[in-house]
Amino acid sequence: MDHRIYKTRTGIVVARDDAFAFWDVDWDGLFVSDALRVGLDALTLDHDPDAENAVESGLLAPIGSQEVWASGVTYYSSRLARMEESKNAGGADFYANVYNADRPELFFKSVASRVRGHGEPVRIREDSSWDVPEPELALALSDKGEIIGYTVGNDMSSRSIEGENPLYLPQAKSYEGATGLGPHLTVLDKPIAPESKIELWIRRGESTVFSGETRLSEMKRSLEELAGYLFRELEFPQGCYLMTGTGIVPGTDFTLKSGDRISIAIESIGTLTQTVE
Repeated sequence: MDHRIYKTRTGIVVARDDAFAFWDVDWDGLFVSDALRVGLDALTLDHDPDAENAVESGLLAPIGSQEVWASGVTYYSSRLARMEESKNAGGADFYANVYNADRPELFFKSVASRVRGHGEPVRIREDSSWDVPEPELALALSDKGEIIGYTVGNDMSSRSIEGENPLYLPQAKSYEGATGLGPHLTVLDKPIAPESKIELWIRRGESTVFSGETRLSEMKRSLEELAGYLFRELEFPQGCYLMTGTGIVPGTDFTLKSGDRISIAIESIGTLTQTVE
């Protein structure tokens, strides 16, 4: 059966259907080999109201010592957006070429301490004039590079900085509060369906100022391909997360503002909601 694993202020909680229970395990240990799957298979789940309350009142981002990496230009819509924002800097060809290349774009996104969870605020840079969330499926990868679970990712991005020069990508992507993960780690009985829908809503006050959707089937590359490239020359003893790129890109006339409420929903995985500060 499918399981949801929450990290809370009072411990790790496992949920299956409507049953919640504390799980006395080490978070990082779940990312080693097949420990997560073996542990869940052996787990007897009896509902504990205190565990459910811990999820409601003390939820944290589902991460321990894992690094977060990200993929770029994996959807055609992202290719077009990157080309448009960087055309004045002469960088459009870079994005067109990487979309068609054998090697994907992969970049370091965040250490665990900079990751914000469900209900926690994400940030836009003070030196940026054009900012968007990027809703993405995030893969939980074991120390062997195997996909052991999924969560919802928010790859906050400064389009003005990246568009000014592609070499500014690290500054556009990596800063305090630029990474969202949550609300939980989802372990499915079988790989996530290619037709799974990803949706984004951005609310400003009482109004929805942007909404969009895509499906995983719109990705040019497979999830296993992206994970395989990440692990080619890197080791992750505690596993890692890999965001798989966005297929929802607001137009050039939209930018986030402080107070905006971002909701990202991925079918069969969950909904991550965060406010911009």
